Amino acid sequence: MKYFITAKPNAKEDRVERVDETHLNVWVKASPREGKANRAVMDVVSAYFGIPKSRVVLRCGEKSKKKVVELL
Repeated sequence: MKYFITAKPNAKEDRVERVDETHLNVWVKASPREGKANRAVMDVVSAYFGIPKSRVVLRCGEKSKKKVVELL
């Protein structure tokens, strides 16, 4: 299943807000430097859905706040 994510780096806490069936807002403490925020988004999403990190794949948006992830 694909999810469209709006990432919000440098947040006070890590959290997920479900906007609708396929859209999520994800706040992460990590900064957007050197892929740290991308890794944090994957960690937070995997914890939110209760699946291993290896089953969350970033398909689009590596250098953008708008991302597409796929759950395998």
